[in-house]
Amino acid sequence: MMDANFVRRYAHPMGANAKLYDRDFYAWTREQAELLRAGRFAEADLDNIVEEIESMGRSEKRELVSRLAVLLTHLLKWRYQPAGRGSSWRASVIVQRGRLADHLDDNPSLKPRIPEALHRAYRDAVVVAGDETKLGEAAFPQICPWSFDEILNPDFWPQ
Repeated sequence: MMDANFVRRYAHPMGANAKLYDRDFYAWTREQAELLRAGRFAEADLDNIVEEIESMGRSEKRELVSRLAVLLTHLLKWRYQPAGRGSSWRASVIVQRGRLADHLDDNPSLKPRIPEALHRAYRDAVVVAGDETKLGEAAFPQICPWSFDEILNPDFWPQ
């Protein structure tokens, strides 16, 4: 719970919330949390709160794509540059599989978004793998050759 000095110092009349939002985001978040906990909804900066909540949702979706892109990059490199296979690539695949599974466990409503995320992540992975392997993007299939289940399967190592 926030102390009274903080509330006196940072609490602002309606309209000033937006100014605090621009000036000191951390203080704004603390103030808004306190206002919401106290049930003082009329004083809360609802427009910016809604925007921040929507932004958090987009961030979770971006994280899904980002983790999947890293995983796919390493799987592509594993498949198309076998001479480079090593413990760091193996570790990256294992870690990203775990983090991706954890992210989906924490955000199960992202599961219906997997096909779109896979498409975006594969597009990015082809660019990175093409550059890092020096094989170029044309060396890889245009569409992801693996199912999402294969990608997450700890026993799947493309040959």
